[in-house]
Amino acid sequence: MSAKFTGRCECGAITYEFNNAPDFVADCYCKDCQRSSGGVMASYFSVAEDDFKLLSGNPRPYAYVADSGNTLERNFCPDCGARVFTNKLSGFPGTVFVMLGSLDDPETVRPPITEIFTARRISWTKPLDVPQHWARPDVDEGIARQHMPGGCG
Repeated sequence: MSAKFTGRCECGAITYEFNNAPDFVADCYCKDCQRSSGGVMASYFSVAEDDFKLLSGNPRPYAYVADSGNTLERNFCPDCGARVFTNKLSGFPGTVFVMLGSLDDPETVRPPITEIFTARRISWTKPLDVPQHWARPDVDEGIARQHMPGGCG
């Protein structure tokens, strides 16, 4: 049986598949996502680790410690440099966060349901009509406003 969803890096060296439609899709404006994506934000979705299957390639992991203290690995293609997915998230065990732009057909997943780390939003970007969070949705907004965390892990 072929997978419902497929994706790859820019050069096609890294390919993946998964079967279950993601229910969490987000835009993140944290400094880490801005820097590691090279954009004003990163759009990604979550997939259960046991549903995500790497089909080809050897991604290069970059271990990172977020401001929260949580650890994670961002996985890039060593050939074209594209950021494809993040795994080994201590704050979200059993979950892989996949970059939305790496999907072969991004229209097959729902649009973002939330925007996070909006405290770091670039002033000329406009919010979507979805819930807005200064930090991670599971962090109290009052605490987030006091500490202005910079990374989403």
